[in-house]
Amino acid sequence: MSLNLQSNDFEIFGLAPGFSVDLAALDERWKALQREAHPDRFSTADAQAQRQAMQWSVRINEAYRRLKDPLKRASYLCELHGVPIGAEDNTAMPAAFLIQQMQWREELEEAVTGEDMERMLEQVATVRRDMLAALAQTADVEKDHPALAKQVRALMFVERFARDVEQRLDQHGQ
Repeated sequence: MSLNLQSNDFEIFGLAPGFSVDLAALDERWKALQREAHPDRFSTADAQAQRQAMQWSVRINEAYRRLKDPLKRASYLCELHGVPIGAEDNTAMPAAFLIQQMQWREELEEAVTGEDMERMLEQVATVRRDMLAALAQTADVEKDHPALAKQVRALMFVERFARDVEQRLDQHGQ
């Protein structure tokens, strides 16, 4: 195998680094890479070749999961450009965004019916779509990675809230 374990995820998949990715092409390339590197293809090879195939298979899957997920892909782009997300220690957000988060939390606390929660999920999905479009603009057009990192941190809040609503909806249905 001529692949390099030190290559970044985009290089592994033969893609230009960017937020916008053709997911169908990514899937096809993943399948091709997995066929090439699958450990079963090396079952009769020596131990070193088997170990290398296993490392490659793991590395390909890791890169694929990161590139397939928009939030992980945006975070990875920031890291590649020397702008770590730092979500653990950098939670500063614009006041309007924080107010929206508090309103959503209050609405979730007050939500009684499944319909209430479904409406919230729809609202969050709309905000998420808008945020993903903004991420694409910031990453691919403006190439402003510090601004992208801020957007990623905000999207992390929205994703967490969406999971909380889904969990509450699941509990409601039981």
